[in-house]
Amino acid sequence: MAVTGDETETGTPGDLTGCQLRNPTSSLPQGVAGPSAHSSQKLIEDALQKRELRLMKNREAARECRRKKKEYVRCLENRVAMLENQNKTLIEELRALKDIYRHKVE
Repeated sequence: MAVTGDETETGTPGDLTGCQLRNPTSSLPQGVAGPSAHSSQKLIEDALQKRELRLMKNREAARECRRKKKEYVRCLENRVAMLENQNKTLIEELRALKDIYRHKVE
């Protein structure tokens, strides 16, 4: 069987996807389809609301984590500066003691 140009554009006679996409209405009565559509819309809204809440909490947690990290790094930098000063003081003290020892030996 040869495929004509019309069949490739519209699909085969048993193919309902084209019809279903153009006509989304259900064959069920409106009273039956209505509540499920409403409840599915409510579920979607709830899911979106939960996602937004989760994203907001995640942003806040990330902000707090960055703040704590900055504070931690700042404390480390202060400690490094303090230890460098202490080291410098100890080196000077050692040098002075060496000078005293040398003078005693001579």
